Amino acid sequence: MKRRTPAALLAGALLLAGCGAQVEGGAAARTVTVKRCGQEVEYTTPRRAVVYEGGSADKMFALGLTQHVHGYVMPPANPPVTESPWAAEYAKVKFLSDDLLNRELVVDAKADFVVAGWRSGFSDQRGITPEILDGLKIQSFMHTESCFNYPGYPERVTPFEALYTDLERLGKIFGVEAKAQELIAGYRKRVEAVQAQAPEGEPVPVFLYDSGTDKPFTAGSQVPPTDIIRFAGGRNVFGDLDARWGEVTWEAVVEAKPEVIVILDYGDKPAAEKIRFLKEFPTTSKLPAVVNNRFHVLDYNEGISGPRNIDGLEGFAKYLRELRT
Repeated sequence: MKRRTPAALLAGALLLAGCGAQVEGGAAARTVTVKRCGQEVEYTTPRRAVVYEGGSADKMFALGLTQHVHGYVMPPANPPVTESPWAAEYAKVKFLSDDLLNRELVVDAKADFVVAGWRSGFSDQRGITPEILDGLKIQSFMHTESCFNYPGYPERVTPFEALYTDLERLGKIFGVEAKAQELIAGYRKRVEAVQAQAPEGEPVPVFLYDSGTDKPFTAGSQVPPTDIIRFAGGRNVFGDLDARWGEVTWEAVVEAKPEVIVILDYGDKPAAEKIRFLKEFPTTSKLPAVVNNRFHVLDYNEGISGPRNIDGLEGFAKYLRELRT
């Protein structure tokens, strides 16, 4: 009798574990090879996903994959899920924690799939990385937007293209490719409509203020707000910062002379407090944007990689157009 190799036995076990998961056309679980950042990874259709933060959950819900999600981890920075366009989908899955993602939580949840970003969910320091999860036979997926500095398998894609890439890859993993392409086409059409209406002339210099008093924390080139600002007709004054998010100096902000300030609004640091600080802080009180009271509030989930990036773009583009009228 022909013996089955350990690899074959493992593959068979994974396929059996995935049986019953419904995918496009009603088929059962199957195995596909999809990139995780720059690494080719073999996936079996997940049935019990754990998603970290709103961006991860939104991507799954937008693709119609609620039945494959076991639960979500939502730190305090995220706005209440009841305010989400997918509030009804959140209600169908388990709230697992308001802490940072960690290995114990994932193991206790009996997860077979984890969706998060590199260093925004996954972390060497906290002992939860794709490599560690691979060793535990738990599949993982990383937001392409976070892959530019992933050790060994970096991948650099502009933020909105990274969103489309994630939808395409998740669509392949779960066998909902047609739904993914439908979403991507719709999002691209909305972005093109915004670009067609962008104000003419020099792009407006824009500073995104995330947080920080001693030093400001802002958006670099690798995160969605830079594309949001660019597509709407502005210019992120720190768009050449080769990072996702990072610290700069107040002196650099003053030198950039932003005409508009985008405030990233999240649960534990409301936008109103940040605006008050910028108005009262002597170093920023004379900035053109502050003097002219030109603040635009961007919801946290519009600023991290996810489908709501498109809503954030449309909202900011409308704001810029109204400044010119």
